[in-house]
Amino acid sequence: MNQQRVFKLNNASTAPGPVVYWMSRDQRAADNWALLFAQTRARETKQPLAVVFCLAPEFLGATLRHYDFMLKGLQETADELDAKHIAFFLLQGSPDAQIPRLLAKLKAGCLVTDFDPLRVKRRWKAALLRRIGIGCYEVDAHNIVPCRLASSKQEFGAYTIRPKIWRLTPEFWEEFPQLKKHPFGVSLKPAQIPWDNILRSLPVDRSVAPVSGLRPGAKAAAQKLSGFIRKGLATYPQARNDPNLQGQSGLSAYLHFGQISAQRVAREVRRARAPEEAKEVFLEELIIRQALSDNFCFYNDDYDTSRGFPLWAKRTLLAHRRDHREYLYTQEQFDQARTHDPLWNACQRQMRLTGKMHGYLRMYWAKKILEWTRSAEQAQRIAIYLNDRYELDGRDPNGYAGIAWSIGGVHDRAWGERAVLGKIRYMSYNGCKAKFDVKLFTGCPGLPVDNCGARAGGGYGNANR
Repeated sequence: MNQQRVFKLNNASTAPGPVVYWMSRDQRAADNWALLFAQTRARETKQPLAVVFCLAPEFLGATLRHYDFMLKGLQETADELDAKHIAFFLLQGSPDAQIPRLLAKLKAGCLVTDFDPLRVKRRWKAALLRRIGIGCYEVDAHNIVPCRLASSKQEFGAYTIRPKIWRLTPEFWEEFPQLKKHPFGVSLKPAQIPWDNILRSLPVDRSVAPVSGLRPGAKAAAQKLSGFIRKGLATYPQARNDPNLQGQSGLSAYLHFGQISAQRVAREVRRARAPEEAKEVFLEELIIRQALSDNFCFYNDDYDTSRGFPLWAKRTLLAHRRDHREYLYTQEQFDQARTHDPLWNACQRQMRLTGKMHGYLRMYWAKKILEWTRSAEQAQRIAIYLNDRYELDGRDPNGYAGIAWSIGGVHDRAWGERAVLGKIRYMSYNGCKAKFDVKLFTGCPGLPVDNCGARAGGGYGNANR
């Protein structure tokens, strides 16, 4: 593998003892550069290899819906690791407290983890590093071009990061080697994991039910990708922005939980028999938009507040703060889809019911929250709350960047000035009517009202997902 993926997080030396991979963002056994790096080090030093995942209850508003999808995927991952003679430990609690205890019990000599730009993950790592005395390596297994290498600063937009990504992509476009059966076992054997009992006993919000009909795990993700390539890739440029068509890949939840590698998706798409235009449009959104979102969250600690907006957006929103709003809604009214706008309500119902919302409509959905609340700060809080509560791909850089784009002009430019939004880009109901059949999307003839808007899925800011 390209060693530029690897970043040393501390100055401590590695020591004799097992190599431990702290799995967090990339929850899979196959096509995982962080796990492959950990195994390579362990085999070179003839040491055991172990994988640990730490369940942090109440993580950024995650609900039963999210823990159900994640744990079922992790169970499949644990079985795959077991088949490779790699021990898997499942802990509960704060990672910065629990993982050092396991490292001590294993007498570990090296820790490897995966890259994540979110603030809470970086804080966990910083706190953990103060409690361990062994070398710790971070491997970007999520992006094709590692985030740290792609850029050393926050980028203005896709147009500034795109040439950097495409220039570096050939260096990282290698095929994944197979994970091998590990010849050295750890002395401390992991306890059998009671997966169903853990899910039943986790202290999480259980009012948001798991999504039916969407099977979690790496195998399901691979099948979803294969189906999209066969049936959807060729018409992707034409179908992607119509929520009445099944024009998107449906991979957003799998990519968010790391149950499939974006690099694997990209490689399969590149060699598919489909028009080059379709491949280019899909890969632009899969690779560039993901890289831009990670870049935003990694280099801007205020990615989830209005402090992270560009200066021009802060000024225009402040100038229009006292503008008259024709409609004002509370968080509960938004949550329950009780607005005057049937399209917005259908978007919200789709998200509540299916755990996803069409990518194009996520922008409309967020911008209308800005129009119908007293301030951009309130709008951003509500949008993040709803997105992270219901979307299976919530609590993700794509979501934070997408909301910041919609409400705060991040990665965008100033547009014509108007009431309330100032120079923030405007989207309208009539504009949507010009792009797709709004009545079909909102009406759902023959379906119960709660199923309205539940025809298609998407990913925030990444219409392919």
